[in-house]
Amino acid sequence: MNRKRKKVWWTIGIVVAVLIVLIGVGEAYFFNVAFVPGEKSVLNKYSSKKKKDSLAQNKKWYKNAKKEHWYIKSASSNYRLDANYIPNKHSKKTAVLLHGFGNNKNTMAPYAAMFHQLEYNVLIPDARAHGQSQGKYIGYGWPEKYDVRKWVNKDLSIEGRKQQIVIFGVSMGGATAMMTSGLKMPKQVKVYIEDCGYSDVKAEFMHEAKDLYGMPQAVAISAVTLLSGVSKANLGFYLGDASAVKQLRKNTKPMLFIHGGKDNFVPTKMVYQNYHATNGPKELWIAKSAAHARSFETYPHEYKMRINKFLNKYM
Repeated sequence: MNRKRKKVWWTIGIVVAVLIVLIGVGEAYFFNVAFVPGEKSVLNKYSSKKKKDSLAQNKKWYKNAKKEHWYIKSASSNYRLDANYIPNKHSKKTAVLLHGFGNNKNTMAPYAAMFHQLEYNVLIPDARAHGQSQGKYIGYGWPEKYDVRKWVNKDLSIEGRKQQIVIFGVSMGGATAMMTSGLKMPKQVKVYIEDCGYSDVKAEFMHEAKDLYGMPQAVAISAVTLLSGVSKANLGFYLGDASAVKQLRKNTKPMLFIHGGKDNFVPTKMVYQNYHATNGPKELWIAKSAAHARSFETYPHEYKMRINKFLNKYM
């Protein structure tokens, strides 16, 4: 009897040990995909397949534009952060442009051209752990919001206190813009514009667990909960802490929300949560046929027109 019990307990022990190893390996994989810089082939599902580039002229302008290189130290961890600055002669207005997950300042070329055409200076940082900026982990906008504030102060120190500033972001950059809006910012920051940002990191990870990996609800909850703990240990915050919604509740500045009506990566429903959370003047545009981060590409003229109209109203 004792031998049988011992065998049972040995078997249980081995099964538990194997499960722990498998869970550990799985969490290590998901942490690497989520937070460690590098190519993310899993996101190819959401890549654009369009052959015609409606923003080609904007990209060509950016490539040839004369750029200044600006640097700061990150608000935490002492990383060296890199940015391109494109001045607009005699302009007293600056657009700070924030890129998406896995991208860099150069992927914001179409937006840089658009804002420059609207007579703005353009400041385009590489977020920490992206492009030419240093960084060990991707923070999804939560630590980066303090870096944005430092970039704003850098702009004011160079261009003068009379600058009027708009903070604009796409995808993760949109979430970063919303998270930044809840901070005490210099009075020169007049408005925010976000395009397809998520409501909070935990909700976005839950969506990706089910949509990208096909996890059942219960499994997704368990996986994201474990990943949240790993995030806390390595980055200092739980996934649920990194909330655009919570930050928007502190915001009183005008905010324009843009979201693709066919966004399957950051579900369109998230924009309504974001829109209702903010306390400042606000406008919402659903770009009906646009996929994730494709609103400008899909509606280039209307996109520019709506942003120009919003800026003229509040800047």
